This record gives sequence, structure tokens and C-alpha cells, in this order.
Amino acid sequence: MRAFVTGATGFLGSNLAVGLVERGVEVRILRRPTGGAEALQGARIEETTGDILDPPEKLARSMEGCEWVFHVAASVKYGRSPRELYRTNVEGTAHVAEAGLLAGVGRFVLTSSLSAMGVAEGGRLLDEDSEFSLSPSEFPYGHTKRLAEDEVRKRIDRGLSAVIVNPSTMFGPRDVRRNAGAMVIQAASGALRFYPQGGSNFVAVEDVVWGHIAAAEKGRVGQRYILGNRNLTYREVFERVCEVVGVPPPRWPIPNAILPVGAWGAQLLSWIRPGLLPVDPNQIRMSARCIYATSERAIRELGLPQSPLEGAIRRAHEWYQQNGYLRKS
Repeated sequence: MRAFVTGATGFLGSNLAVGLVERGVEVRILRRPTGGAEALQGARIEETTGDILDPPEKLARSMEGCEWVFHVAASVKYGRSPRELYRTNVEGTAHVAEAGLLAGVGRFVLTSSLSAMGVAEGGRLLDEDSEFSLSPSEFPYGHTKRLAEDEVRKRIDRGLSAVIVNPSTMFGPRDVRRNAGAMVIQAASGALRFYPQGGSNFVAVEDVVWGHIAAAEKGRVGQRYILGNRNLTYREVFERVCEVVGVPPPRWPIPNAILPVGAWGAQLLSWIRPGLLPVDPNQIRMSARCIYATSERAIRELGLPQSPLEGAIRRAHEWYQQNGYLRKS
């Protein structure tokens, strides 16, 4: 068995590539000429150079001999320009899915996101039937991930054997771009002093890897599967992070009324010093909302594990320590 993985130099993609190798699957990754591979050091992986925006015919040649394709690559920076998000997340997905059709792959798994389902109001849980409920300008990242799903569905109608998975917020090792791992780094540096009053769903990255592989093996064509675990307020997850790191948890909530002002300030700063802040304006705006979900379908049909979140946070912390991300005290 051979699998083709895009986005394998990032957090989820690197864990997926390593997880496939550990299960005896031969892995070929698509890597941009400028892409780093810090998270894949020591893994027995074949590389091919290219970009998800390359012509589908070229991408299809890179997939030759692969039974599975996992399209993980995406722009996950909420604050990127809408056009940049659209090109990467929507047009890039269209190219890779079209390539999968041309190459005749046996199974195509799209990594979408819980963000593609928007926000469930009134205390309800998001599930696979939830539709994106926000305006594109309010949450451009989630909007583009929803459009990416549509591109895959177009190819399903033409014969692509594809499954869509929607991970929630992940903790674990190899988070080189510091997604949820930013909480661990901030806690270790003493910068985690306040908490927003919203919440989200959180999951171990290893469980999400399991869910991807199970989706390739037995997921139903055209189905969505939410890959998540615990619904927690940000206060609750910050408390767990701080307990693992060994520092006091934040004590003060951030008033929802000042979030728009904070988002405006972050937007201004991002124009002046791109990449300086660990969060971006849209994340700040969304942090007052509770984005809770159920993974019942993935648990029932894919056997999705529900590993303790504290273990995933601990593995993230250890990986950051071992790889020099945390300042020595």
C-alpha cells in the first residue's frame, strides 16, 4: 500500500505521514521547494517536489502508484487575505482532487475542518449535517474550507471515491507552526494570563491520524466525519495546559465587549509586523463563541479513539522542550 500526502511538513500532515509509515504504508509526500521538513526528521518517506496549485496533470503524475491520497495541505492562518486563503484552500483542493481523478486513486481523503461548519447557536452541538452559518468576511478561513468540500463533492459526482474529515483543535507533537501549541508555548513563557470566554472542541492529534486512516479504509464515500473529542471552555483548556506545564492558570476573563477593539489592534499590528502575534484578528473575534461538536458518527463508524487530552498536551510540551522551542529557566 502506498499513500500520497500533501501538507506533510505541517502539524497534522507530519503526524499522519509518520503514522502511516508506522502502519507499514509506503508514503510519498508533496513538498514545495521552499518547504521545511523539521517535523519529519528521521522518517522513511519519499519526497516529490511540487505545489498544490500545480496543474492537475502534473500532480496526477506525482500520484502514480498511490492507492490513497490524503489532502491535508491548507492555509490555516485565519488572518491571511481572503484571496490567499481562497487560492490555497479552494483552488488548491480543486487541483489535487482533479489530479486524484486523473490518477485513478482508490481513495481520496480531504482534511477539512470543524471550522467549515461555522458555529452552533443556542447551546447546540455541531454535527456532520451542520452548514456554515457565518458570513465569509466574519470567518474567511472556515468559509474557504467549506468551499473546498464543495470542490471535492464535484469530483465525487464524477467518480472520485472521496471522504471528508473535519478535525477540531488538535494538541500533540510536531506542531511546528504553533497552532494549538501556541497555548503551550505561551504558558511556558508566563504569557498566558487572561482567558477568552468562549470554547471549542479539542482532540489529540494521534486520534485524528487514526481517523484519517480509518476514513481511507472504511469511510463512506461522500460522508463527513468530525474528528474531535472534548468540548471545553478556553478557561478549562488553559487550566489543563498550565497544569501540564507547571505554571498557575490565568485568573482573569477577557470581557467580550473589548474583543472587537483587540481584534482591530491586532489587525493593525499584523499590517505593520506580520507574524508577530501568536493569534490573528479573526481568532480574537471568534474566541467569545463556543464552537462545540459531537464526534458520534466517527466513533461509531470509524472507531475514532477518545484519548485523554492531558496526554496530548503533555506530548506537545515534551516535543517543544526536546526541539528547543521553550526557553530554559
